[in-house]
Amino acid sequence: MQLTAPAARRTGIRDTDGMAVASFVLGLLGLLVLNVFLGPVAIALAGIALVRGTTRRGRALLGLGLGVADLLVLAAFMSADNTLSWSL
Repeated sequence: MQLTAPAARRTGIRDTDGMAVASFVLGLLGLLVLNVFLGPVAIALAGIALVRGTTRRGRALLGLGLGVADLLVLAAFMSADNTLSWSL
């Protein structure tokens, strides 16, 4: 007796498409808040999605670019403030 149904379709492509979209959204959100956390997560998700062969390659590349932009914005704020971290 089988408790689960066999996979009728490949779910890997769907998962990588979700990672590509998530990297784009997190990269975009990271430009506004928490760029120190969201930037690297967006870069990692975009990298995994690209390695696994997502069909949403453009979104993954945008997520990768936005993740890098998040870290650049963080570096610009830190150099303008002459600190090594966030300060109030």
